[in-house]
Amino acid sequence: MDMTAGRRCHNAVSPLHGATYFAPEPADEFAALGLERGAMSYFAGRAAPLGTVGAGTVTATFYNFNHEHVARHIPAAWTVTTPEAVLAARLRGADGTLRRLLGQETLASKEMAETAQLALRATEACRREARPLYAANAGLPVPEEPHLALWHAATLLREHRGDGHLAALTVAGLSGIEALVLHNATGKAATSATFMRTRGWSAEQWAAARDRLRERGLVDGAGDLTEAGAALRGEAEALTDRLDAAPYDHLGPAATARLTELADAFTRTARAAGAFPTQFLGKG
Repeated sequence: MDMTAGRRCHNAVSPLHGATYFAPEPADEFAALGLERGAMSYFAGRAAPLGTVGAGTVTATFYNFNHEHVARHIPAAWTVTTPEAVLAARLRGADGTLRRLLGQETLASKEMAETAQLALRATEACRREARPLYAANAGLPVPEEPHLALWHAATLLREHRGDGHLAALTVAGLSGIEALVLHNATGKAATSATFMRTRGWSAEQWAAARDRLRERGLVDGAGDLTEAGAALRGEAEALTDRLDAAPYDHLGPAATARLTELADAFTRTARAAGAFPTQFLGKG
């Protein structure tokens, strides 16, 4: 099957998981547990399937966050609450988010049930080896309600591809911050200010990473992507596609196309409802 078909499917399905990082419902649920809003809630919410891990594990598995930034919040989060409580809050938050963004009629539709079934079928071919975030989430029970089952499957597919992508970035010789700077140089990513604020990098660290990429010929003097930089990014994405092919090969071309069509419709509805902030678009 065409490798890019899996990427297109992932790009349609993944935002149904990603929307919860920007929504008020999970933030409120985490705050009710005593977690600080923002970075602490994000780290705890995404890392909770791993258990009471330390900052080193979070830095390793999240990849592009400054370790010092992570260490300000992990393991402190586990002195406030437990991973089990966070997981329950995360699911409640996902439920509230999808209900608001998509509406009850969509959640109860036959299309929602079909999408959940297809996405879960795709996860049957995911592999746990060398994929810690996927493997941790794969050990969680599948929710009964279709929209939550879809959210769970979207989480698995997102982390499965993400774990593989980190391997591809390592092969490309890119550190976490260098991967962010190179992504920002495309002009199609979050602004540099947003990346630095959310990932905990200073302006000096960002500039140093840009200088290293310039020395490799991956960005030019203005910090824009060079031909060599675009080629390296293309190689990393192609390797990511190969590492993430199994779920979509398992579905087959027709079912992959159907899942892409259905999930894309839900994602477009979510975007139209304001699921994603504008500062995560465009270069700065």
